[in-house]
Amino acid sequence: MDDLTTCPVDFVKINESRPRLIAALVILLSFAFCLTHWRILMLFLSMDFFLRAFKIGKYSVLGNIAKFAVQRFHINGKPVDEAPKRFAAKLGFVFTIIILSLSVTGFAIAATVATYLLILFAILESVFSFCVGCKVYTIGIKMGIFK
Repeated sequence: MDDLTTCPVDFVKINESRPRLIAALVILLSFAFCLTHWRILMLFLSMDFFLRAFKIGKYSVLGNIAKFAVQRFHINGKPVDEAPKRFAAKLGFVFTIIILSLSVTGFAIAATVATYLLILFAILESVFSFCVGCKVYTIGIKMGIFK
């Protein structure tokens, strides 16, 4: 069974290309953070993840950029369930808060390592359409952890 049949929690479908484009933007901003250590970048990412994770994505800058690109350039993508993507955004929110906290408390190397892990997850989503958070979500559903 694929993700569409194993965890249709809210039956809301989205174009798969949108989260993939958002992941590409996360990669760019995360690399910029690694190069500059400008905390405002990670703060921006954490706020954007928060907006998408808690159903107020209409205010998400990255979400709106991806939505515009998909519509403007007629980028097709298969419909995927939104719930696992929202869960992945929650994980992204937690992850970026951890990175920001590490950075603020002087653990720059740990913040950089964690950022590279975030970049890895975003690359898997953007390039290979493999959503780590979605897989965790699916396993949680099957185990009865998430309802």
